[in-house]
Amino acid sequence: MERQLTIPGMIDPHVHLRGLDWSHKATFATETGAALAGGYWAVLDMPNTPPTTTTPAALDSKLDAIGSQAVCDWGVYYGASQNDNAVTYAQVIGRVCGLKIYNNATTGTLLIDDQVQRAHHYRRWPKDRVIAVHAEGETVRDILALVVQYRVPTHFCHISTAEEIGFLREAKAQGLPVSVGVTPHHLFLTEDDARALGALGRMKPELKRRADQAALWRAIEDGVVDVVESDHAPHTLAEKASDDPPYGVPGLETTLPLLCTAVRAGRLTVDRLIELVALGPQRLFDLIPPDGTYTVVDVETSFAIERSRLRTQCGWSPFEGMRVSGRVCEVWIRGRQVFDGEHVLAAPGSGINLFDQGGQGA
Repeated sequence: MERQLTIPGMIDPHVHLRGLDWSHKATFATETGAALAGGYWAVLDMPNTPPTTTTPAALDSKLDAIGSQAVCDWGVYYGASQNDNAVTYAQVIGRVCGLKIYNNATTGTLLIDDQVQRAHHYRRWPKDRVIAVHAEGETVRDILALVVQYRVPTHFCHISTAEEIGFLREAKAQGLPVSVGVTPHHLFLTEDDARALGALGRMKPELKRRADQAALWRAIEDGVVDVVESDHAPHTLAEKASDDPPYGVPGLETTLPLLCTAVRAGRLTVDRLIELVALGPQRLFDLIPPDGTYTVVDVETSFAIERSRLRTQCGWSPFEGMRVSGRVCEVWIRGRQVFDGEHVLAAPGSGINLFDQGGQGA
């Protein structure tokens, strides 16, 4: 294996950049900077940061805010609301990467746990655009029933158990238009680590058993998993130390080194790594990297994950102290170097919405 690996157009299709009412946790500027440091060309931001992205006005505000700050390219999801915002889908479809439906409890207030309501949103969303879902356990089966009925391409975020993988393996065998994402924290941590990490290991879905973790790795090996997504979700250390710590952990800067470490250990091939962080998400969202858009990573360099080196505003990681291989040396977007291994070189607002008029992709 060559010391330096070039990856074309890395995309993280599942991040929570914060900003807006949660700018004390992180901002679009800090977290897109963290994305560049993690090797990413583009990130796709979830809708549950308040004010939730469930109305055209809220979408306008979010697009303005991220557009003025982002240093990498980006897209945003629109959120399905309990208050039935499906009538607004036609107004927003040309500016968002997809629809997000929260079918199990998580951070925020967007839970839709009624199957009739879920079906309503599936019926109204365009059949050629992605719906991303938070679905756990038997809820995965409920969503698959809607995929069978409406044939809308559906991305299952942060799958974490052997049971869920089994449901989705069968769905893929049947030819259903589904894709599967898994996170680094479910691949590299288990419920045993949760006890030691305390609130810093609290996320949704929760860390699972070693048997579940093994099932995720088997699903990566045999092609059931399409994407490794960070589910980057920063919270302050003070919030994590509170009596009711929120769900979520940061991950933009640690995903690629963790996967490079798996390559060095023989657990993952280079081709599969590139598929999981670049080609897979490109295919799911119909995105083609612009000319001169790539990441160079030194897969031989070994280092310990340290708070002091992180750019995420929250300033911590559940992987702190872990020794990994794979330091990002360069990131280039449209022929311009935006990260040199130490410094973000892109100007605030230089990132573009890949899903807007004049952007690239859908």
